[in-house]
Formats: sequence, C-alpha cells, structure tokens
Amino acid sequence: MSHTKTNKDHLLARVRRIAGQVATIEKAIAEEAGCSVVLHQVASIRGAVLGLMDELVEDHVREHVAHPDLSEAARAEGAEDLIAAIRRYAR
Repeated sequence: MSHTKTNKDHLLARVRRIAGQVATIEKAIAEEAGCSVVLHQVASIRGAVLGLMDELVEDHVREHVAHPDLSEAARAEGAEDLIAAIRRYAR
C-alpha cells in the first residue's frame, strides 16, 4: 500500500493516540473509575478508530480502485480487497 508509506508518520501518530486512549481506559478500570467515565473514553476511541478507518478507506479507493493508471485487473483486486475489509469491519 503506497499510501500508507506516504502517510506513515501521520497514520502512526493516529494509532499512537488511539493506543494512549486505550491505556487510559485500562488505567480508569484498574482504578475503579465511574462507569460513565469509562463509557465516554470508549466512545472517544470508537470515534478515533472510525476516523482512522475512514482515512484508510479513502486512501485505498484513491490509490487502488480509482487511480487512473491502474489496469482493470488491479482495480478489481483493489475493489475486492476493500469489500473484504469493509465486511470484516462491519461484523
């Protein structure tokens, strides 16, 4: 995936922020924080993961489905890869 190489630093920063949010939830649970605190933190992580997924899907479509230099076979493969990822994500 060339787009993940191009955006590597940005994507890694997003993933690290998500990892930090998960660590915060772990700490909150370990310290017996109120359930509303934990629920809000989980909701924040869900939003961050959805944002990351949106960005990756958009980049994938641009680079592996819609890019004008792609062959029909490459487009079909890119579309199938995306469909498989979305089906797995939607479970």
